[in-house]
Amino acid sequence: MSDFTSGFWDWYVAILTIVSVIACAVFLKSQSKARVKLLPSGEPESTAHVWDDTLREYQQPLPRWWVVLFYLTVVFALAYLALFPGLGTQFKGVLGWTSAKELHDEDVAADARFGPLFDAYLARDIPSIAGDPRAHQIGAHIFLNNCAPCHGSDARGARGFPNLTDEEWIWGGTPEAIETTITEGREALMPPQIDNIGSEELATDIAHHVLSLSGSRHDAARAARGAASFGAICGTCHGAQGKGNPELGAPDLAVPFGTYGGGEAAILDAIHHGHHGVMPAHKDVLSKAQIHLVAAYIYSLSHPGAAARADTGTVAR
Repeated sequence: MSDFTSGFWDWYVAILTIVSVIACAVFLKSQSKARVKLLPSGEPESTAHVWDDTLREYQQPLPRWWVVLFYLTVVFALAYLALFPGLGTQFKGVLGWTSAKELHDEDVAADARFGPLFDAYLARDIPSIAGDPRAHQIGAHIFLNNCAPCHGSDARGARGFPNLTDEEWIWGGTPEAIETTITEGREALMPPQIDNIGSEELATDIAHHVLSLSGSRHDAARAARGAASFGAICGTCHGAQGKGNPELGAPDLAVPFGTYGGGEAAILDAIHHGHHGVMPAHKDVLSKAQIHLVAAYIYSLSHPGAAARADTGTVAR
């Protein structure tokens, strides 16, 4: 990859671009000097291209309006390359424009416009905001723009991305825990355990013991054989009863269908390959007030009472 980040490619793109634009102008100039060749009959010379017996192509010069338009295009291209950074990092452009600066200016303008509106909710606790219809609507928009790509527009998640609408929380579902998750992010690691377990037979026994914790269909004899090994190997993070540990991001295994699916095959896949879940921090993406609002929205999804107040209540002003 270092070959594609060297200065050579900047010069390569810059030179190729400029030469291409100038070549277009030179080619156009050469073609503009062409003159119509007349045959003894007085007709223009033909290219011998004929369609439908009567439609004939002659050696005619380009229309003047088309030539002028092409020249204007070349001038526009050169002006654009002079004003904007179209030649790589070697030339930034006279205006000094960058997409990063454009985004920063838009963020500043948005903060100036919406910041006071968001900040008004900072003094209120999350449960009360969750029942505010206006705050609920704002939080929903923030969620759709920042969280939906992973958790889905309905917040029900997908394989590897937790469902945020139920009562099961890997890192805790209190208002404070939700806000911390959004702000600082989370990282959970389930290392492969097959080497510690030692055999495929025992791994299957442990898988059936995990199935038994949620009341899922399982082999009772296998579950009983796997109980002790589960406690010794898996219980360190998930607890002896498999109830999980929010401090470690170890999920509750008594839930029938977890973040990575349920069933024997899904559990054995976790034992063999492990899982590595990452929730990126949003403290550099969202303001403190925006995080507060989206945390309230997410809190409302797993607390129907708060959501009902937001759906039927009066808009706060």
